[in-house]
Amino acid sequence: MAPVTATGVGSWPGEHPLEAARTVLGELGAGQLPHLVELPARGPGADLTGRAAALLVDLPVDVQPAGWRLVDRPGRDLARARTLMRADLDALAEAADGYTGRLKVQVAGPWTLASALWLPRGERAVVDAGARRDVVASLAEGVAGHVRDVRRQVPGADVVVQLDEPGLPGVLAGRLPTASGFGKLPAVDAAEVRESLRLVLEAATAAGAGTTAVHCCAAEPPLALLREAGAGALSVDVAQLAPQAWESVAVAVESGVALWAGVVPTRGPVPEVGAVLDVVRRPWARIGLPESALADVVLSPACGLAGASPAHARAVLARVVEAAGALTEAAA
Repeated sequence: MAPVTATGVGSWPGEHPLEAARTVLGELGAGQLPHLVELPARGPGADLTGRAAALLVDLPVDVQPAGWRLVDRPGRDLARARTLMRADLDALAEAADGYTGRLKVQVAGPWTLASALWLPRGERAVVDAGARRDVVASLAEGVAGHVRDVRRQVPGADVVVQLDEPGLPGVLAGRLPTASGFGKLPAVDAAEVRESLRLVLEAATAAGAGTTAVHCCAAEPPLALLREAGAGALSVDVAQLAPQAWESVAVAVESGVALWAGVVPTRGPVPEVGAVLDVVRRPWARIGLPESALADVVLSPACGLAGASPAHARAVLARVVEAAGALTEAAA
């Protein structure tokens, strides 16, 4: 039986990409799932929105007081975001020299990105049907190019693409505030959301990604929709899953979609291994899934670690690796 795998969500404390890449590759050693590190402490362009915006094709952006905005022509803000991404890829290539195996990259998904980008006239891009289509198509092309870049930088890598969609529940429920803050934007139809996610996931696969996942650490993640969109794995904070959500997990697992379980909180004391395993094993048993199927679960922190101290981030990741080893024994 293959061992249970450990991974990180993506973000990490600090501002030095080579140091961070070496740390994550060191913590997530042989048999684990290391990832391209995100360092948002470096400022605009290193944040979730800026990194995804740097991948957009023929859809330039800049930074305004409200956040990232779609514009007519590229400028310094976009150039900086792309420079930061190149620095990250160069650091990854150096730290992962000779590496073979799975290697994960993270990109803001189309709906979180469209919610965070602003139109020139001052509203979120997600409110405009044409802008939504443009963002989805541009991101799909950009993600495909990103996969090819990573494969060139680390030739031995089997690239895994994770779409980060923390904003997706708000898009589906119509909870996003308007620019004025006095109203809410209308909900986007679930069918459009599902097909747009499918387009980006398929672009990643067509470019050579071996596996795809969608990460949503918000409450009430739309698990059925993500499964129907074609995600190879569902990455969630399992502490946020209600009992009915675990029923959706069972449907996904039985249909061949993996669970990536966020099991170690990113804040507060690092729990003991037994407590970490309980947040997966108990609901897993309650929904009737066989314990042997736990071998296919990937364990991770509950969310990103950018807000942690370097020492705490390493302790969280080490506990995830330790829990993966213990879960391997339990599933044997």
